[in-house]
Amino acid sequence: MATNVPVRIFVTGVNGHIGNHIVRDLLENGYAVRGSVRDLLNPQKTEHVRAHAAELGLEHRLELVQGDVLDVDGWAEMLEDCDGLFHTATIYSTSGQATEILDTANKGTLHLLKAAKQAGINRVVYTSSTAAVGNAPKGEEKNEAVWNTDASLPYTIAKTQSERLAWSLAEEMDLDMRVINPTAVLGGGFVRPTPSVDFFKDAIKGNYPLAPKFPMSVVHVRDVAKAHRLAFEVDEASGRFILAPHANITLSTICRRIRELNPQTKSPKYSLPNFLLPVAVFQDWLGGKLGRKRYLTRAVARNLMSGDTNYSSAKAEKVLGMTWEDFDTCIQDTVDVYL
Repeated sequence: MATNVPVRIFVTGVNGHIGNHIVRDLLENGYAVRGSVRDLLNPQKTEHVRAHAAELGLEHRLELVQGDVLDVDGWAEMLEDCDGLFHTATIYSTSGQATEILDTANKGTLHLLKAAKQAGINRVVYTSSTAAVGNAPKGEEKNEAVWNTDASLPYTIAKTQSERLAWSLAEEMDLDMRVINPTAVLGGGFVRPTPSVDFFKDAIKGNYPLAPKFPMSVVHVRDVAKAHRLAFEVDEASGRFILAPHANITLSTICRRIRELNPQTKSPKYSLPNFLLPVAVFQDWLGGKLGRKRYLTRAVARNLMSGDTNYSSAKAEKVLGMTWEDFDTCIQDTVDVYL
């Protein structure tokens, strides 16, 4: 009697915020997953991923392997017998070293797409970001045809370069690639906070007396995971897919909503006037000298204020059939991690 063998997806960076939610979404929807982490012996890299499979009673459908995307060798062998590749592994940092961020993005892209071709995988879902779309021109809606032209931040440079490289390689190798471009990803289920959620902790504690009116847009991590799966499943899908259902808001909007939903917190209710932004940059710099994590370098502030987050998610809704978690769920699921 024939047995139904589940479709197996290889997912890089399964320990990350997006990666571990992709694992859960795939398992819940009948897939088998082989996922890579850099260190199999580090429980912080594996326990929360294995917990998804255990909660679902699907440990037999999850396999973890060790691999560093900077390494050239071994990937084609790890990808054998897989039906698709979801490449999510990258360094998400607005203040890290440029060389490390760029190497991880570009070399990782090169190594994984070449390995996919060698392993006979045709369909690839690649995790990019709206950082590769950019925040200009200000005042105009930005869709999938827009590309970032700003070169002030290593992360935005890396996401733009690596996505362009991915498209070039996919065309050269005749790979069927679809790209996911999420905006700031909220929601729980992370071991190490990303820059998208890291500021919540300080906001809740009242470390910001006033919140800057930085342009922001957000999406729930569950929606990002679902979009990866749908991009793989929908045969007609092609190109890029922006995920920014809650666009054209500000950091001040988010902080105020944190306080409204959770009055016991000290999240700021009021906005910082733009003319006082240099003071906020100085306070952030001073906090860094005192050992606190920096969020607001001068380059970051300039980048944020030079554009906006007027992104369109219409293509993801039309082609993938995306529906979205509401704004309050995005906020509360993130806050709950810290309360």
